[in-house]
Amino acid sequence: MTSTSSPGDLAGSNSGLAASHNQAVVLRTIRWNQPISRTELAQRCGLSKQAVARITEKLIDDGLVMEARRRYGLRGQPAIELEIDPQGCSAVGIGLGRDHLTIVAVDALGRVQDRVHREARYLLPDAFFAEVREALKSFRRRRAVDESRLSGIGVAFPDWLGRIPFIGMPERYALWEATDIRAGLAEITDRPIFIDNDATVAAIGETNYGLGAEIRSFFYIFIGAGLGGGVVLDGAAYHGAGGIAGEIGWLPVAPDGGEGPVRPLGEVVSLFLLYEFLKSHGFHVDEPQQLLALDERGRALVAEWLRRAARPLAEAAIDIGLTLDPDAVVIGGRLPVTLMDRLIQHVHEALAEDPRPSPHVYRAAGSEDAAALGAAAMPLAHALRLESADPAQLTRSPLRGRALV
Repeated sequence: MTSTSSPGDLAGSNSGLAASHNQAVVLRTIRWNQPISRTELAQRCGLSKQAVARITEKLIDDGLVMEARRRYGLRGQPAIELEIDPQGCSAVGIGLGRDHLTIVAVDALGRVQDRVHREARYLLPDAFFAEVREALKSFRRRRAVDESRLSGIGVAFPDWLGRIPFIGMPERYALWEATDIRAGLAEITDRPIFIDNDATVAAIGETNYGLGAEIRSFFYIFIGAGLGGGVVLDGAAYHGAGGIAGEIGWLPVAPDGGEGPVRPLGEVVSLFLLYEFLKSHGFHVDEPQQLLALDERGRALVAEWLRRAARPLAEAAIDIGLTLDPDAVVIGGRLPVTLMDRLIQHVHEALAEDPRPSPHVYRAAGSEDAAALGAAAMPLAHALRLESADPAQLTRSPLRGRALV
């Protein structure tokens, strides 16, 4: 993998007017390089040892950083190493899709402490808020989150949730168009609420807890009930002027090796389309894990669909590479990992047959809970002052109204 910049090589300022900036630089450097000594921090941040000592003492007092261990084997006094305190802050991440709801409680390192998951098609707003309320009660009861250290609630869901027609979507699902999710959640919790598109949020999670340690600019293709995309540039999500950057589902592609008619990529590749393909051959599947329980004939059909889906995805990857020239294209989402690996293998095969230059294509390191985990990463990024922190997430609402055509 290649990287245009290292997240560990951050520059601080010795000016007395830059205290907040310097704290952010030190926190990020600890986050990416832990365990790390104060001497190493000063070298990496470009700060004096005295400045680093002051900053780290404050971060320890604030409960965000802890002295984890002593490093022996060197000359002189053993160095005390610093790490992010896992209990220093926590977050809740909510991933809402047209086919599921996942809610996770995570610690400061993004590790899941508790999880609630529902495979539910077209969950309506009242049911959504009821599920969130019960999940937060459960997290508190089981001490998965410390209320005093809860940095916020992150929410990830598709834009135009009740507007774009989907297979089997009921008329009442249009209620989402008039639903103020932020206001509804504010009646449940007084913690800050962060909102963003599910594919963008999955990319944020990958930035902070996945391949973002090695690649700083990438395009994330998110495969769920539908298909979406997120753009990360130099460690931060990019939304574009109208907030629709990454909406790859509208990208025109020619499926079946260029022999079929040109169609939007989102009408060629998605979980719902895979389910419909299987249904046309007599197999009823409506959850990702059921794909792994099919008989030999069903598995062969899934394999055929993956081969077909790989070509338009390869074409999309080439278009992305020629347009953005990112470090990589990352593919993730709700497709089970073993099937995702097979899909990406077929994408690599299709790319190898195409003479045009193409970016590296990798499977996302994040799990099938990528949207929920990425949602939790939003408040954590603010608490730990990571590059991915975006103040607009505190006011952003889902895109509504007339969808792209």
